[in-house]
Amino acid sequence: MAFIEQLLAIIRNTFFECVRQPICLVIVIASVLLVLMSNPFAAFTMSDDQRMYVDIGISTVFMSGAILAAFLATAVVNQEITNRTVLMVVSKPVPRATFVIGKYVGVTLALIAATAVPAMAFLLVEVHGVMQTAATPYRWPCIVFGSVAIALTIGTATWCNFFYGKSFAAITTLLGGPLLLIAYVLSLFFDPTFQSIDPSKEFRGELVVAILLMFVSLSIISAIAVAISTRLGQILTIGITLAILMLGLLSDWIFARKIQDLTKLIAVRDAAGGGVLDWDHAALWACMAGYAVVPNFQVFWIVDAVNQEQPIPFEYISRVVPYGAAMTVAAIAIAIALFQRREVG
Repeated sequence: MAFIEQLLAIIRNTFFECVRQPICLVIVIASVLLVLMSNPFAAFTMSDDQRMYVDIGISTVFMSGAILAAFLATAVVNQEITNRTVLMVVSKPVPRATFVIGKYVGVTLALIAATAVPAMAFLLVEVHGVMQTAATPYRWPCIVFGSVAIALTIGTATWCNFFYGKSFAAITTLLGGPLLLIAYVLSLFFDPTFQSIDPSKEFRGELVVAILLMFVSLSIISAIAVAISTRLGQILTIGITLAILMLGLLSDWIFARKIQDLTKLIAVRDAAGGGVLDWDHAALWACMAGYAVVPNFQVFWIVDAVNQEQPIPFEYISRVVPYGAAMTVAAIAIAIALFQRREVG
């Protein structure tokens, strides 16, 4: 029971420390504005503007979450080590593994809460649709419900901050997602003129699945950022985290394509009487190792299938989610190993 109490205490403190960070509010506001601006920008494709908006919108939400993960991990792990406030925890009977796991869970929960705000804004704008022409009517339920949700969020955060001294950033982050979710659900029941419609006609379940898989990939990024921040500072943590992210997004192109070409080359040569170990075999093994170690974030990106209106098989999800869980556990294990010998005194 002591382990559970210690873990929950670290998770709770980390979570509220993260959502109070000014950078959290800045990234949330910036990502929401970019999601809103993506609607008019997507109208210049000369083809299917709605598909372009889905690409831009989800990409914006994903990248804002990835950047925020690096900032939050540095704020709650590296700064505590630098300021030596971590001594207050590890000097007590709290295992370092418990400290790292608690920090990771707290960072990830705060990351999901913050990223949910632009994600809900994206779904709301997606229901509105891209303004294809000047004659395209506005979908007023989306505008009204979304504006009310934003006004209630800012108004409540301002009220709590002014009269009760609560964190404006924390209230905005925690309240924005649920209120925008309510606005999104309500907008499904009305057409542009507020006439009642069947919500199933507007609801796109595949987009929800795409966002949920995006959250799975963000949990991996959060674990990687926590692992890096146990040893390095903010700038290096952000840089290395984003570098691993880019490498993971290009994993199929960098590793899988090379593995396929080398496998064919070695098979042809072996069939002709080769079979000698050489640099091609070494390169194949190196590519296979890199493909196995580097998280393949491309498998979580199903936007192309969504835009092509292809069904997302449950078998695919049942393979991708455990893969994400395995990569997360591996990154947390590395974080624990790195922190075990970290000098904090």
